[in-house]
Amino acid sequence: MRFTDAVKKCLGNYVTFSGRAQRAEYWWFVLFVVLVSIVTAIFDGFVFGVDPETGESRQVLTSLFQLSVALPMLAAGWRRLHDTGRPGWYLLLPLALSVASLLVLLSGVAAFSVLEQGVENADALRGPAAFLGVSGLIAVSVLQLILSILMIWWLTRPSDNGENAYGQPVF
Repeated sequence: MRFTDAVKKCLGNYVTFSGRAQRAEYWWFVLFVVLVSIVTAIFDGFVFGVDPETGESRQVLTSLFQLSVALPMLAAGWRRLHDTGRPGWYLLLPLALSVASLLVLLSGVAAFSVLEQGVENADALRGPAAFLGVSGLIAVSVLQLILSILMIWWLTRPSDNGENAYGQPVF
């Protein structure tokens, strides 16, 4: 599959989560998204300038482009996992870990703020709270790294030969 064919196919299957996607189709589309993001980031810098306080360019077009290709990227990855014989929802595991860790972090902050109300020396709780927070963030970061590496490995696996639970191979 050629670069332009892959881009057309992925954009044409904007929200198609069923079926299979070849390895070349997915990775050519990923390359397209990366290249267009770089070009729009450079263009954003020229058109919208740089924020004098932060030194960063305003990413208007880049953000719009990335928002517009979020669903096709998800759908292509979903179909790519199908092509390797894995369920597409595995693609959501890193996101699920991030949401779960955010909820645990916020509930921990809320719990320690309630505990501070009932203790005379609230400063005594800040050390253990900081230790739990930092160790939890380290654990989640390691898990996120492992999940990300696993996801890349799954997305780079060869296609299943013949029909699998998600349909016939795409040629």
